Amino acid sequence: MKLARYRKDGQTAIGLVEGDAVTRLSGRIDGIGEDMIALITQWDALRARIEGVAGGRDVGLPDVELLAPISRPGKIWGIGLNYADHVAEAAMETPSHQSWFVMAQTTVAGPFQPIERPRASGALDYEAEMVFVIGKGGRHISEEDAPNHIFGYCVGNDVSVRDFQFHSGQFSIGKSFDTHAPFGPWIVTPDEIDAKNLPIRSFVNGEKRQESNTRHLIYDPAKQIAYLSQAMTLEPGDVFFTGTPGGVGAAMKPPQFLAPGDRVRVEIDGIGFIENIVVEEAA
Repeated sequence: MKLARYRKDGQTAIGLVEGDAVTRLSGRIDGIGEDMIALITQWDALRARIEGVAGGRDVGLPDVELLAPISRPGKIWGIGLNYADHVAEAAMETPSHQSWFVMAQTTVAGPFQPIERPRASGALDYEAEMVFVIGKGGRHISEEDAPNHIFGYCVGNDVSVRDFQFHSGQFSIGKSFDTHAPFGPWIVTPDEIDAKNLPIRSFVNGEKRQESNTRHLIYDPAKQIAYLSQAMTLEPGDVFFTGTPGGVGAAMKPPQFLAPGDRVRVEIDGIGFIENIVVEEAA
C-alpha cells in the first residue's frame, strides 16, 4: 500500500494512493484522523479495514497537495558515508562503525515543498536517499527481527549545508536547517517492494547527478535498526535517512552548490519521486 498525507480544500487527511487517485481514509475509518503516527500505532487493527475500502478513488492525485507523510517525527536520524562510491568521493575511509547524526524536527518538508537556501550559507547541497519509517517500536532489536519493525519506505533528500556540516566533528548542525529534509511522496509498505534492490537517482534541473541502487548500501536498514536500538528505544513514526550514493555537488570540481530557482528531483524505483525547488530564505 501507498499511504499519504495530503491537503484538499484546506483540509488535511490521510489517504490510500491507488494509481492516479486517492481513497480518503480519514473520517471513513474510525481511528484514522490526520495523524499518520496514530495510524501506524494502530496498524494491526486497521490494516484489514483499509484494504476493505480500497478502490474508493475519491479524488484525483493531481488534485491534492501531498504533504510530508509524518509532520513531526519523534526522531529523525541520518547515516553518513553509507555507499562506497560516496566514501570514495569524500576521500574518507569506510567507517568501521555506523556514523549517525541527529536531524531537527523542523527540517521536515513536504515532497514538493520549496527548500530554502539559508541566509547563513551558500554551500547548499543535495543527497538522494531512501528513508524508512519505524512501525513497531522496541529496544535491542536483532538484525533478523529488524525488518518486522519497518512500517514502510519513502524517497528523501538529505539537504546539507556543507560549511556548517564541518564546523565541528558533529554533522548535525549542517543537516538541521529548516525545510532540509523533504521526504515522501507517501509511505510504501514493505510488501510492495524489495528495499534491498531499488535503483535510486537524483537530478538537478534535469541533469542526472546521482545513480545507484540500494543493494550498494554498506549498512542496510536491518543493520541500522540493530545498531541504533542498542542505544535508544525506537518508536512508531521515527524516520531514518539511509545514506546517499556518490555524485553530490560538493564533490564536483569545482563544487556545484544549489542556487535559488534550481529544481532537485530524487527518484527511487518502486517508491516514487519527490521534487523541490530552491528558494531564498525569507528575510
